[in-house]
Amino acid sequence: MRQTSPRPGARHRRKRVGCGESSGHGKTSGKGHKGQKARSGGSIRLGFEGGQMPLIRRIPKRGFNNAVFTTRYAPVNLDSLEVFTDGSKVDESALRAKGVVKGEWHGVKLLGGGKLKSKNLVLEVHAASASAKTALEAAGGKLTLLKK
Repeated sequence: MRQTSPRPGARHRRKRVGCGESSGHGKTSGKGHKGQKARSGGSIRLGFEGGQMPLIRRIPKRGFNNAVFTTRYAPVNLDSLEVFTDGSKVDESALRAKGVVKGEWHGVKLLGGGKLKSKNLVLEVHAASASAKTALEAAGGKLTLLKK
């Protein structure tokens, strides 16, 4: 049999404050006596220390983070090139079509992970590791590095 209403105890009544002293939430409505937190709109922002200089502003700032300007390459290992047939041309659009590269990247970097079984592949990537380059050329492939 299907139940049309929620099970008992699954839903709670909203706390109705300020409805007489016998309710248990009367008089100060659970806010205690006076003070900033008892006032209307009396919420304090995160990190506020009562007007004292906050910790994050007291501590000296050092160094420089240049992570925003780094070039992020999509990593592609040699063994993930097995989805291509021998002698095919492989570039970023072909890698995305086969599902090897996903997401937003500044380019594609070929890495030397795994064994390359496909022969005579023509690759156009933005960067490549030394081990990947030697393994590709040993399999009869050609590597072209694109400009950034």
